[in-house]
Amino acid sequence: MNSLPLPYGMLQISLCFLWGANLVSIRISNQGIPPMLAAASRSVIAGCLLWSYARLNGLSLSLERKDTIHGIIIGCLFGTEFLFIYWGLAFTTASRSVIFLYTHPFWVALGAHFIFNDDRLTPKKMAGLFLAFAGIVSVFRSHSEQLPSGYWIGDLMELAAAFLWASTTLYIKKMSQTRHISHYQTLFAQLFYSIPILAAGWAIFEKLEGPHLNTVVLTAFGYQCLVVAFFSYILWFWMISRFSVSRLTAFTFFAPLFGTVLGAVVLSEPVTPMVWIGMALVGVGIYLVNRS
Repeated sequence: MNSLPLPYGMLQISLCFLWGANLVSIRISNQGIPPMLAAASRSVIAGCLLWSYARLNGLSLSLERKDTIHGIIIGCLFGTEFLFIYWGLAFTTASRSVIFLYTHPFWVALGAHFIFNDDRLTPKKMAGLFLAFAGIVSVFRSHSEQLPSGYWIGDLMELAAAFLWASTTLYIKKMSQTRHISHYQTLFAQLFYSIPILAAGWAIFEKLEGPHLNTVVLTAFGYQCLVVAFFSYILWFWMISRFSVSRLTAFTFFAPLFGTVLGAVVLSEPVTPMVWIGMALVGVGIYLVNRS
């Protein structure tokens, strides 16, 4: 991690702050916009912004016919992931959700061991996985009278979202070994093909329920679309084109830290000592798994 130049390290930490705040913003927007509708609308708006950005910069977002099936698979995984993220936050807190969601590197490292011959688990990685798993158990078992009823349902949904996020990452990495698809094409495929999944979730689970908007809800939703789904992802893809992904992902433990603190400060969510202990274990575990 030390080999990443300081200005870019600070930039990556800033991205983690934006991603940690994202779950807090979803909790806020869920108060006025049904979760599935918000997730589907986010994909539509961010997809339109990315299309406009590509047009202005002469970038191609369309996939070749033979690669369309890969785009559909990526979009379905991405859409289901965000279905769990948005819906899960209707049950549990942002402080807990961000810890479960950012176990993503844990699942990536575990899956990579079985998929890629050059990315096997080492004793150091296995120690990191053990610590991260212990952190998950610590957070899941922490209790507070202030927690929403059915919070454990949301916890499991966020954990499922982390698994789907890891599945998407592994699929893209495997696909990139035989296909030449740009990061912009991958992001557009994720957004575009996720729309039917999320729209179906809105129709089936929320019965096409409409939004109840106010300034706070619109501001939170605008943050998800403009700052996170568009700006931060463009910046992230620019970063991974310049530096090793393993060096960048070593910083991801900052996202649960920021998300937990913001959830406690902005939303007054209960954060028990076991949550802090769990977050520390997850952070150290992820660091050990990803550190060069």
